[in-house]
Amino acid sequence: MSRPVSRFWAILGLVVLFALPIGASLQAKSVDRSDAAETKTDASSSDTYKQLTLFADVLERTRADYVDEVSDDKLIENAINGMLSSLDPHSGFLNKKSFEDMQTQTRGEFGGLGIEITMEDNLVKVISPIDDTPAAKAGLQPNDLITHIDSKPVTEMTLNESVDKMRGAPGTKVVLTVRRGGISGQPFDVTLTRAVIHVQSVKWDQKDNVAYIRIRTFNEQTQPGLDKAMAEAEQKIGPKLVGYVLDLRNNPGGLLDQAISVSGTFLEPGLDVVSTRGRHKEEDLVYVAKGGDKTKGKPMVVLINGGSASASEIVAGALQDHHRAILLGTKSFGKGSVQTIIPIAGAGAMRLTTARYYTPSGRSIQAKGIEPDIEVQPAKLEEIAAGHGLREADLRGALANDTSKKADKEKEAKKDDEDTDAADHKKDAKVKDKTKGKDQGDDEKKEDAYDYQLERALDLIRGIHLFERKTSSEPEAAEPSPKTTGTKK
Repeated sequence: MSRPVSRFWAILGLVVLFALPIGASLQAKSVDRSDAAETKTDASSSDTYKQLTLFADVLERTRADYVDEVSDDKLIENAINGMLSSLDPHSGFLNKKSFEDMQTQTRGEFGGLGIEITMEDNLVKVISPIDDTPAAKAGLQPNDLITHIDSKPVTEMTLNESVDKMRGAPGTKVVLTVRRGGISGQPFDVTLTRAVIHVQSVKWDQKDNVAYIRIRTFNEQTQPGLDKAMAEAEQKIGPKLVGYVLDLRNNPGGLLDQAISVSGTFLEPGLDVVSTRGRHKEEDLVYVAKGGDKTKGKPMVVLINGGSASASEIVAGALQDHHRAILLGTKSFGKGSVQTIIPIAGAGAMRLTTARYYTPSGRSIQAKGIEPDIEVQPAKLEEIAAGHGLREADLRGALANDTSKKADKEKEAKKDDEDTDAADHKKDAKVKDKTKGKDQGDDEKKEDAYDYQLERALDLIRGIHLFERKTSSEPEAAEPSPKTTGTKK
């Protein structure tokens, strides 16, 4: 039975009208080119119209004969999304709802599981879970593969459909089937309860005389949060502040302008932060640091891992190339492309990969990642009780050290002064732990878990500070050795 096709041809007319300006612009850019180039452009336009005719035939056949009736809106939307998502894992079409959700997410609050994902080989791949969200509490890890959502295979979904499937009303549950260690990993189910995700982009903590700053994601709140954290750290730790640890682990990225701004917080004005190179040379850009180094050159360590992606890699790469910080941890994710959100009136938006980005030294980290200066794998540390061995001072009749008594007293007094603040800080922390309710017990244990990578970073900062202090101070005067007399034999 034949069906009316008037609406179909109206839709096709819109597609053709949309294509015409594109062809016109291509020709406008070719006015100074050779006749051969213009002929090539014309041939390309002719091929495009043939392909549009093919698309029209397939669309009409689907509308007429598919087993179930499908709306034109759904067919067109899926066709556009298929075109974009086939280009690379990060391009795609956002309908009105998805576009609104994305805008909400960049503002720092949204509903769902708190997980950053991408599509790889038709499976959903975890880039990183967001701290203190259902995904993080459930133990999901970077590079986990999600094969099913509520028993439905993700191979039948687009990336946007997977995101929609995982989102829902707070308090409702969703079951994810996960493979860890690649597609050959043993599958297991994880049940998560959806929640309203409030992303506090930046938090900080005092680690004795070091400021530990954790950036979870790059959204509109990141730079204001960083400014606040640094001001509080300087006020609380005061002149005893010896350095900074910037934690970008499991940070999936976010807004480019925030990455540039954060980098500028630790670099001298005018230094390159990142450059972007696209298809058209005239649109290549170089972004530079503004404002100046707010740390006043204090030692700095940046923590990265396989969940550090995109904007995180821009910051890490800039600080590494300018020798401003030491990178510690494991290799980053390797997303070196820039996506531009192009709103489409009344229809949502396109998310289109428009450029690759390069670190100040010209490195592209696309599909490669950033290598840390010091590789430190996550590890559990076990203290081994070493027996008290025999030392010189334990021997009967051992000579006393005649130069150390006075120096030891002075060092002990100085050490007591330096450790007072640290001891008070630990004491306050213990008091707080005792006053916490039972419901928070498990969460606190997770937070207090030994972080080997962080401890290595803190030791490195303290070591640099100690070395600088030792090399900049005058050597202590030692008492002259008594002259001895004797006869050579």
